[in-house]
Amino acid sequence: MLIQPMKKKTDLDRPRVALLIESSRAYGRRTLFGVARYVREHRPWSIFLQERSLGDVCPAWLKDWRGDGIIARVENRQIANGIQRLGMPVVDVRYLLKNLAMPSVRPDDAAAARLAFEHLRERGFHQFAFCGFNGADYSDVRRDSFCACAAAAGMTCDVYEDPVRLPRATTQQHEARGLKDGEHVSRWLQKLPKPVGIMACNDIRGQQVLNACRAAGVPVPEEIAVVGVDNDEVLCELSDPPLSSVSLDTERIGYEAAALLDQLIAGKTPAQELILVAPAGVVTRRSSDVLAIEDPPISTASRFIGEHACSGIDVSDVLRVVPLSRSTLERRFLRAFGHSPKEEILRVRIARAKQLLGETNLCLDEVAQKVGFEHPEYLSVLFKKRTGMTPGRFRARTLAATRREGSGHNPRPVRARGIHHAARL
Repeated sequence: MLIQPMKKKTDLDRPRVALLIESSRAYGRRTLFGVARYVREHRPWSIFLQERSLGDVCPAWLKDWRGDGIIARVENRQIANGIQRLGMPVVDVRYLLKNLAMPSVRPDDAAAARLAFEHLRERGFHQFAFCGFNGADYSDVRRDSFCACAAAAGMTCDVYEDPVRLPRATTQQHEARGLKDGEHVSRWLQKLPKPVGIMACNDIRGQQVLNACRAAGVPVPEEIAVVGVDNDEVLCELSDPPLSSVSLDTERIGYEAAALLDQLIAGKTPAQELILVAPAGVVTRRSSDVLAIEDPPISTASRFIGEHACSGIDVSDVLRVVPLSRSTLERRFLRAFGHSPKEEILRVRIARAKQLLGETNLCLDEVAQKVGFEHPEYLSVLFKKRTGMTPGRFRARTLAATRREGSGHNPRPVRARGIHHAARL
């Protein structure tokens, strides 16, 4: 039998892919990490990349470039026209120009706003506000979703209105304008009812809001708590106080974009034209690390529950640290949080159980003991009632998601009704 020698793989076998993604921002760098992870886990690519800012036009070399595909943050029409003229597969990870005939991957902005609202609501806020860049696409979606969350909870949301309108402005132009409107933002902040929880449309706007708070003499987070979006660690830590932020799963965005481009290069038709990736969670820093409760005994009760719920306490233990009768505690706690002290104890225990199941190898008996349950059977019943799955199923699902991700505990987006949504545990 004649044995044919194995064909050697050469660079000609590798897809040639251009990445027009900014390296000047944490968002873009994390997206590039996602692309790199996909390539590492699958087949090698020949990558064409140079240092970029978000608003840069197409690089000169792209005009005569011969490649197989492009992943781009299409921020302007010049980039769109330049890459479309090449007639090759393109995946857009910006989705600013909605009429482009190319598939897109982007963060779920509405979900990010919901996370920000839940974060502030859990801290006891009843008054909310939003400060963004009016006219910026992502800011407007986040604003509308945040206001809708407040309305659904029977609360109002004040919205900052910039006196200067910037039609068709770029992201950089919006952000530069934000550096000039500090005095106007300060006056708006002073008029807001306090305490108030504010969502900023992104971390840059969040830092600007914190600067305006300091100029207005408004204490953060005691009177105003602020949450941004993007979790740009450098920017958040440079803020004073450090800025809490919704962490967008931008590495997953890059990973999904690479997977989508790989399908297009192979001649396959993608099942979805738009992929939405849910945020990873909220990273809490000092700008929102507060309980906004105007009732001091209830604030004390809430803090005590948060610190001791997993030690097996019950409501009688809470009553020992606050000078209230049980009925008064129940009534005032319900007014502050919308549920009873007992419910809050159980909520904290289940949250801790989820963390232990997802991040440790502890058996159910050990998890039950660590979260304050004497009998693991009771934990199982309660856990399934509140999460819809058994502790074992929850652990298996979380571990499976971890293996897919290769890092962290954020699940892979699942497809539903033509759009990918990241499942939340």
